[in-house]
Amino acid sequence: MKIKKAVIAVAGYGTRFLPAVKVVPKELLPILDKPIVQYLVEEAVDAGIEDIVLVTRSGTGLIADHFDSSRALEVHLAEQNKPDYLAMIQALPKMANFCQIRQGRHLPYGNGTPLLAAKDFLGDEPFAYMFGDDVVFSETPCIKQLIDVYLKHQPAAVVAFQEVPPAEISRYGSALLKPGTEPKELEHIIEKAPHDKAPSLLAQLGRFVLSPRIIEILERRELGLGNELYLTDAIDKLCREACVIAHPIEGEWHTTGDPLRFLITNIECALRRPDMAKPLAAYLRKLDLSKH
Repeated sequence: MKIKKAVIAVAGYGTRFLPAVKVVPKELLPILDKPIVQYLVEEAVDAGIEDIVLVTRSGTGLIADHFDSSRALEVHLAEQNKPDYLAMIQALPKMANFCQIRQGRHLPYGNGTPLLAAKDFLGDEPFAYMFGDDVVFSETPCIKQLIDVYLKHQPAAVVAFQEVPPAEISRYGSALLKPGTEPKELEHIIEKAPHDKAPSLLAQLGRFVLSPRIIEILERRELGLGNELYLTDAIDKLCREACVIAHPIEGEWHTTGDPLRFLITNIECALRRPDMAKPLAAYLRKLDLSKH
């Protein structure tokens, strides 16, 4: 069996980035010279994914446009004799088979909702699911780590986790693992629990490999915190009836959901770039941070 489909959730409003995202979707904001969503697509493609559905909302058509051909730009780059840029732009629509699905207003709000919007695309196959906010720098693509675990053990789902500091755990779903299981099985997961009530410091991040059973659970539309449809709640129900593997990922996980963390992600990415690392590090060393 090969997992060849991925859903990328890019239907949010990114309100913490207003007014910057009034016209430009947050997922098109650049980490250095590539938009956030392109990092996710590249991760999926490097993991062997062939078909990618972008779940968008009204007003975010520019995301699909980014992965489409642009004749005017291609002609301009050819006339300007810029073959490297031309090849870069021409490669975008060839990365995968892209499909855009609108998340209708009749559906509830929440990070489980994109899967309801995409269910007809997914059929009865297992699939990858990726939150548009999360970027992972790793040697083995993060979603491939989960795919490999899924193909080896055939669980109902594989969910990515990474340990975070106590002050951070209330931002995420936190995991309680079944003792004595290998690979680690999920016993319970709680969405946004205060750190003194969180079962662990293992935080769920936005990478999943899921079986179609998760769609059946989400279709009950049982809303959680803030009257939202949380994937975490559906996974919690799933792990009570089937095997869900909690996979501690290898790599460096960054969220881009607010301006500060977005800035940190840009800096971390730049420090990984051979053409930027040394001059950026030299600039940072010169900063006087004593008054901050």
